[in-house]
Amino acid sequence: MKMIYAIIRPEKESEVVASLERGGIYPYTRLPVSGRGRQRGIQVGPVRYEEIAKISLMLVVEDADVERVVETIQIAACTGNPGDGKIFISTLTEALAIRK
Repeated sequence: MKMIYAIIRPEKESEVVASLERGGIYPYTRLPVSGRGRQRGIQVGPVRYEEIAKISLMLVVEDADVERVVETIQIAACTGNPGDGKIFISTLTEALAIRK
């Protein structure tokens, strides 16, 4: 299994989630986050925002689904501008339910 951690623009959240659901991927965890990437914040007129609001989606998928899920997120979240987000993938060795 793999854990996919995607940081995306808030305005792209519904599009990403809808695309994942169309692909049969339903479970995810969503968190509002803030931070900055290589652009080191954003300048809007005289105001500089050091941290930018983003949405974090965490998904756990089978190894065979990783490429499809990543591609789905990339297509749905892309605006073509800096700050579109990042996707991190890590190996998950075990997942346990709290309810037995």
